[in-house]
Amino acid sequence: MFNFFTPSSPNGKISGSVTLFSDELEALRLVYYEELSQEEAGDRMGVSQATIWRLVNSGRKKIVKSLIEGKSILILSRGEKAMDIEEKSF
Repeated sequence: MFNFFTPSSPNGKISGSVTLFSDELEALRLVYYEELSQEEAGDRMGVSQATIWRLVNSGRKKIVKSLIEGKSILILSRGEKAMDIEEKSF
């Protein structure tokens, strides 16, 4: 899985990127978009409520950092590296 979201910038400069992992995105989707409780989201993902809390907290911080600092968001699966994506795309 690979997605890249980039803010538009009046001067054309982007101040770097943050990496959001697909499990963080899935936890955010379940809790905020599907409006499931953290316990229900954990059941869907096969992890504990505490793990969902950590994923949601980490993902939310990354998204806020991206918005405040004008950074791109790179979405990767765990263990995947941006370099792996660049190699696959050529």
